[in-house]
Amino acid sequence: MTITPRSLFRTFAVAEAITWTLLIGGLILRATAGLDVAVSIGGGIHGFVFLAYGVTAVLVAVNQRWGVGTSLLAIGSAVIPYATIPVELWLARTGRLDGAWRPAATGDPRDSRVTDRILRVVLARPVVFAAVAAVAVATVFGVLLTVGPPKLG
Repeated sequence: MTITPRSLFRTFAVAEAITWTLLIGGLILRATAGLDVAVSIGGGIHGFVFLAYGVTAVLVAVNQRWGVGTSLLAIGSAVIPYATIPVELWLARTGRLDGAWRPAATGDPRDSRVTDRILRVVLARPVVFAAVAAVAVATVFGVLLTVGPPKLG
């Protein structure tokens, strides 16, 4: 099975929505049964997938040459529960997820942009990129866990 920009984005958009359910379920269990661990588990899984979705959205946005508005919508949709699903459907319906990865310069003048050059390096070594991205997400996740939730009031 070939992983396309569409299939990768869809996978993480759905996973992000599913993990919202885990987080919300954990919050309900904490409120009704006093199970704080449910929020820790659901929130932890959601946090990791949230960060991974962000990396995926940026990668696909660069590959698909989305404008700033579309890119911010795709990335920002993760903040609103379940919003990644309608955003993914809209992106697919409007053709913004169509096409393959761009591992080589196409002759398009935009191929000389820094972001496109970085994209070609990433796509030339997808396994290495996936490993580095996973370590980066895990590191950021670990730092965020260490810092803890914001103190309000």
